[in-house]
Amino acid sequence: MDIGIGIPNSVRGTTGPQLLEWARRAEAAGFSSLATIGRVAYPSYEELTVLAAAGAVTERIGLMSNILLAPTRSAAELAKQATTVHGLTGGRLTLGVAAGARPDDYALTGRDFGTRGRRFDEQLADLRRAFAGEPLAEGSAPVVPDGAQPVPIIIGGTSDAAVRRTVQFGVGWAAGGTPPQMVGPFVERVRAAWRDAGREGSPRITALNYFGLGDTEDRSRGYLLDYYGVLGPEVAEMIAGGAHRSAQAVRDVVAAFAEAGVDELFLDPTVGDPEQVDLLAEAALG
Repeated sequence: MDIGIGIPNSVRGTTGPQLLEWARRAEAAGFSSLATIGRVAYPSYEELTVLAAAGAVTERIGLMSNILLAPTRSAAELAKQATTVHGLTGGRLTLGVAAGARPDDYALTGRDFGTRGRRFDEQLADLRRAFAGEPLAEGSAPVVPDGAQPVPIIIGGTSDAAVRRTVQFGVGWAAGGTPPQMVGPFVERVRAAWRDAGREGSPRITALNYFGLGDTEDRSRGYLLDYYGVLGPEVAEMIAGGAHRSAQAVRDVVAAFAEAGVDELFLDPTVGDPEQVDLLAEAALG
């Protein structure tokens, strides 16, 4: 199983230079990929911009949006943005997308929350056309540069529709911040649907869990309680309490996700200090 690391684009107080230093350290440490998390209605750095900047200061490490709320943007905008990052970074981007479950992200972008699923299906079809160099409207030109490489898509979500979208449009599926014992059964469900649809190979399965190492528990908990507060105090407390805060806890969860059949585990930060990269590398990669 590959071990990726999140970049703290949503951790309050993190600076731009810290994000770039984080990316450099992550590549030097040997992590497989860097991943963002994304919302609109939160004071965070925009995901694809961060990944473009991270790509400019690295050469090898993969880049993934994990997860970008695709229906808050138009298909044309997203196709152009993703293709730009993919091209600038030598084909290192994986576009992780989902519909999301928070109405405020849609209210702020002037898009209807209730129809997001239908529009997400339409958008995924449009992204496929755009990445193939086809125009998205009659009489218009293609929106991506000539000869641009298609951007691989990974789908997030746990609904029946998420499984269908993974098989129809994706190269794989992304689990959110859930425990490995809950991820395992869904991994088998996605792989079975993939086989039943006659897709070649196997879907790439990724998962996300949070960490905060060293003397950072108060800051780590505070960030997660703030970020997930919109879901209610009980859910936010559960997520804040589930972050891994010791080297042994990190090693244990890595082993558990490998046993669950995950291909790449992203350990996402709850503190923006780049020293966290080194502490995680010692625990997870050493």
